[in-house]
Amino acid sequence: MKSLMSLWREVADELATWCCTSATLDYKKLERRVKAEGVSFLTISLPSYARDFERSLDAGSIDPGSFSAFKRRNGLPLFLGGFLDRIFDSSGVLLNEPCVDSILAIRQLTLMFKRIELPCSDAREARAIAGFVAVEEELTQRRDSRSTPADLLRKFQRTALLLWGDAFQTVDRKVEAMELRPRHGPGRTQDKLLGNQKWNFVEWTDRLEKAGLHYVEYGLPRRGYYDHQDFVEFLEPGRERPVKVTLVPKTLKTPRIIAIEPTCMQYMQQGISSALIQEIEKPVPLDSINQNLIEKVGVPALGFVGFESQDENRSMAREGSLNGELATLDLSEASDRVLNGHVELLFEWWPSLSEAVQASRSTKARLPGFVGDKVSYRHSNLVLDLAKFASMGSALCFPVEALVFSTIVFTAIADELRAPLTWKVLNSFRGRVRVYGDDIIVPVEFVPRVIRYLEAFGLKVNADKSFWTGKFRESCGGDYYDGNWVTPVKVGRKFPSTLDDVDEVSSLVSLRNQFYWAGMWKTAAYLDNVITKIFRGHFPIVEGTSSALGRESVLPYRAEKTCTKLHRPLVRAWQRFDRVPANPLDEIGALLKCLSKASEEPFEDPKHLLRSGPAERSSINLRWSAPF
Repeated sequence: MKSLMSLWREVADELATWCCTSATLDYKKLERRVKAEGVSFLTISLPSYARDFERSLDAGSIDPGSFSAFKRRNGLPLFLGGFLDRIFDSSGVLLNEPCVDSILAIRQLTLMFKRIELPCSDAREARAIAGFVAVEEELTQRRDSRSTPADLLRKFQRTALLLWGDAFQTVDRKVEAMELRPRHGPGRTQDKLLGNQKWNFVEWTDRLEKAGLHYVEYGLPRRGYYDHQDFVEFLEPGRERPVKVTLVPKTLKTPRIIAIEPTCMQYMQQGISSALIQEIEKPVPLDSINQNLIEKVGVPALGFVGFESQDENRSMAREGSLNGELATLDLSEASDRVLNGHVELLFEWWPSLSEAVQASRSTKARLPGFVGDKVSYRHSNLVLDLAKFASMGSALCFPVEALVFSTIVFTAIADELRAPLTWKVLNSFRGRVRVYGDDIIVPVEFVPRVIRYLEAFGLKVNADKSFWTGKFRESCGGDYYDGNWVTPVKVGRKFPSTLDDVDEVSSLVSLRNQFYWAGMWKTAAYLDNVITKIFRGHFPIVEGTSSALGRESVLPYRAEKTCTKLHRPLVRAWQRFDRVPANPLDEIGALLKCLSKASEEPFEDPKHLLRSGPAERSSINLRWSAPF
């Protein structure tokens, strides 16, 4: 706690210098509040302050009901008042030319600890599970009552056909021809298989078989190993493993809920997901876009949806903060609110693809139980039938939700225009509409109807993180005010005590370098001193591509010796080593893994058939390392 408060003071003093003010009284206030409230003041109360501050920027004035947890004088809160005076006048009205450095300072000082990885209280974890159940009950009611108007659903389907018809048709043919390239993800699975173990399937489902996702085609290296299916259990729908609902750190206010999928389901989800993303993001030269080409390759060339890069969203958010023409919208509980019935409508006209998507979707979820008020995974007795399409953890969750959201957005735009969507109309929205996960960017004039249609489909727009009236915008980790970058550097973990705290040490070095490149050199120098003590004096300058834990800088590195074998410069630095557990794979599983590799590049680890899975132990050792 003391180290976090010391960091806050260093950051506050440096930013106060930038803004020609003082943060001395602010730090004293911070000390009193932390002593009374504990770490929750840093991780919950300060982010609440930031939320009210951002709403005030968007509205152009401070609302009388905002900043309720902080004392005010006239129209402004006293806490961080020196910075606020450079942004608002004494009555709380936004200045014509507010100080951008002060805006960055307030966001940095209030959001710095929002996502620090600390365990939530038992009560907050229990509320998160209760919220998951409540959302599922709401979706079940919407599904049974068919609350989305029928005419809106028909428009949704027509828009999907126009937007994604060519891409879906190509993937549909791949499913029919059994040309998918499934793979395993790096995470855990519900049946507790890790790393190489996943390639030796012990279970497959009848639903996958009936959808043409045959074990013989995808679970074996070739059909000559047909007899091996005798060692695999084929599960009927009633015997399938439910996904395991699990809590993982997000913020101290609330944890993130994910669902751990069975191995065979995750495997085929990855294959369908890869095929969809490949077709939707297929590059097309911009100077080639014309009526005839669009009719051949489809609208995905226009880039309305992104899956790999967030840069386009950030660029458009910056543009929106400058000219006020683009809005940034954010959804709450986005993954958990996508109704499976709407996904069925999205793919309905492509039967093979639709059946494959539904067959690889888990239909039940096992929730953790409770011992008193504490969440317990050993008491997981409640199994829910899922009305949602999928929670985070499914490989299809992210791409499918983005397709649903973008289809709803263009359905709303068409109705606002009171004209059918055509290729020419869609082309006019290139660079004006973009969806990446639940980060949505649309022209400001369409915001009311887009929000109304999203809510008609059971989705929930997060009003606290959606902006369209002022000069503040945020999307995909890029926060802007009037075109200026005002994204804070965030602390990921508590400070380490020794080199044995491997994750904390790595996080602290990364934090130091982020502060450095954010221009906060005094704070970076303070962290240099902290890290140098832990590193026993070995903290050299390195480039960002180096494997060594070192200081990134605009200054060049200084070589301490030259490698006698490779004749490259070396520095004495600490390096992180993650010990991958022994996990040998041979025979059919090894052949399947090698033949399933999509890239022609060799495996990164030449011993990948001998070891795999999450690191069983990590350490930091002093080595001679290349500084680049």
